[in-house]
Amino acid sequence: MLSNLQISTADRLPESQRGKVAGLTGFATQVAPVFGVILTFGVTGDPLLLFLIPGAVGVVLVTLFVTLVHEDDSRALPRERIGLSGLLKKYLYNPVQYPDFSLNWLGRFLFYFGLTLNTTFTAFFFASRLGVAVSEVAGIIAALGGVGVLAVTAGALGGGFLSDRLRRRKIFVLLGGALMAVGMLLMAFTGDVAALITGSLIVSAGIGMFSAVDQALLLDVLPEKDTDAGRFMGITGFATSIPQSVAPLVASAVLLVGVTGAEKNYTLLYVIAAVLVLLGGLVVLRIRSVR
Repeated sequence: MLSNLQISTADRLPESQRGKVAGLTGFATQVAPVFGVILTFGVTGDPLLLFLIPGAVGVVLVTLFVTLVHEDDSRALPRERIGLSGLLKKYLYNPVQYPDFSLNWLGRFLFYFGLTLNTTFTAFFFASRLGVAVSEVAGIIAALGGVGVLAVTAGALGGGFLSDRLRRRKIFVLLGGALMAVGMLLMAFTGDVAALITGSLIVSAGIGMFSAVDQALLLDVLPEKDTDAGRFMGITGFATSIPQSVAPLVASAVLLVGVTGAEKNYTLLYVIAAVLVLLGGLVVLRIRSVR
C-alpha cells in the first residue's frame, strides 16, 4: 500500500512541489508511529484490540484516499499481456538508456547500505563505548529515538522545502550524506556520552534531509512516468531492500576484523558506513538532467 502511495505521487506531483511533499511525507513517517502508540496505549492489555484498532484506522484512512483522490482514466494507455517470465523481465532495464535514474539508484543503494551498517548494532555499540551492559543503555536509546524524530523531521522539512525553493536537489542530497558521515565519524572516535548523542542527532538530521530530497530527485529522473512509473519505482525499491538484507551480514564480519576475544571493531564499522553514505551523496552529483 505504501509503495503504491509513492507511485501516486510520481503520477501527480509537479516538479515544484516534489521536495516539500517528500519532506512532509518524511515528517508524517516519523510522527505517525507516535500517534499510533498513543492511540493504542489504553488497550495494550487486550491483544485483539491492539491489532484491530490499527487495522481499522488503516482501512478507514486508505478508503478516504481511494474515494476522494481523483485518478485519471487509464483505459487509453497501451496494454500488454505478460506472464511470469514477462513480469520478471520488467525488473530489468538498460542502465545506459537511463543513466540519471541509474545514478540515483546507486546513490540510494550506497546510502541505505551505510545507514544499515550504522543502525544494526546501535545498542551494542553504545554499551561497548560506555562500558556498560546492553540493558543499561535502553534509556539512552529510547531518549535518542524520541529526540531523533525531531532531528529527522527538521532535516526532511528543511531540505525538502529549500530544495523546491532554490530549485536544487543534488546539493541537498550531498549535504544529507555529508551530515550523516560527520555524525558517524564523531561517534566512531569517541567514548563520551555527550559526543555520542550529538553524533547520533547529526546522523538523524542527515537521514531526514537525504531521504526526503533524494525522493524528490527520484521523481525528477524517473523514466517513462506516463506509462511505467510503477515499474521503475519498484526497481528503486531494491536499492533499499537489498542493503537492509545484506548489510547486517556484512556488519557482523566487519566487527571481527583486527580484534581478538569478545572485542568488536565498531570504529571500522562506523568509518565504512560514513564513507558509504558520503559516496551516496557524491554519486548523484553526476546526474545531468537535474540541478
